[in-house]
Amino acid sequence: MRPARRRAVVFAYHDVGVRCLLTLLARGIDVPLVITHRDDPRETIWFASVFDTATERGIATLIVEDLDAATLHEAVASVAPDFVFSFYFRSMLPTTLLSLARAGAYNLHGSLLPKYRGRVPINWAIIHGETETGATLHEMAAKPDAGAIIAQTPVPILPDDTAREVFGKVVVAAEQTLWRALPDLIDGHPFRIPNELALGSYFGGRKAEDGRIDWSASARSIHDLVRAVAPPYPGATTVVDGRPLTIERTRVVEGVVEDASGPELRVSQQQVHAVAGDGACLRIVAASLDGEQLDERQLAARLGDGPHRLGGAA
Repeated sequence: MRPARRRAVVFAYHDVGVRCLLTLLARGIDVPLVITHRDDPRETIWFASVFDTATERGIATLIVEDLDAATLHEAVASVAPDFVFSFYFRSMLPTTLLSLARAGAYNLHGSLLPKYRGRVPINWAIIHGETETGATLHEMAAKPDAGAIIAQTPVPILPDDTAREVFGKVVVAAEQTLWRALPDLIDGHPFRIPNELALGSYFGGRKAEDGRIDWSASARSIHDLVRAVAPPYPGATTVVDGRPLTIERTRVVEGVVEDASGPELRVSQQQVHAVAGDGACLRIVAASLDGEQLDERQLAARLGDGPHRLGGAA
């Protein structure tokens, strides 16, 4: 007699949510219920839809605002799940929901825990100049990203990678991590290692205004900010000659400018360079000036000869 299929309720959103849902199905997990978010009309939606993926496969799908609602608790309890999974779901699940999973509740997080617990871990890792991040499958607990680690997969962060590029790697790492861990979860003998929170870090969410450039910082740290918030995120913002400038792509240039009197833009041979607080330069490859997206040559032509003052109010 074949053992009954394991059953899971899935809370999911974004590309990680789609790929991990498909991974569960490919491993033979029965998913009778998916809970996801309503897309925010204020947000650029550049990622795949969990709602569409689930409904295409005939899975009952709910969009729920209140995770403490009795109706949600009843819906999850009614399918008697072995597992509850959270894949890039944007809210912490209350312990009342976690307790409904007979074989455990697990979250897929976009960092190598215990580092970068909390919100937008990929963006924070890039801002801090990390050269590696990854995906971690861990047990869910009352505290965020605090449960025992089940499996991890690292990915590199190259010097010019943007958050979107790194996110693409983490999506693949998430799928690989879950695929590798599922046989042991299904058998009821998952591998666990401690999640030593004291060795890690916790970060909160970011707002668009957090992308404002501090030109007293080093060229490298400004470059890290630019790539961490590059499109489809809101971008790194500043003011040039009193006009709003959003910098979308940069390259760090070797050497130091000795004659700069402060943060400024220099235009030469259809190239645009910004002098940072440490005297080092950033080449600006793409930007939006006065709300118009420009490549480097267009920006150079629009600005004209300089130098141009950076910072201040628009």
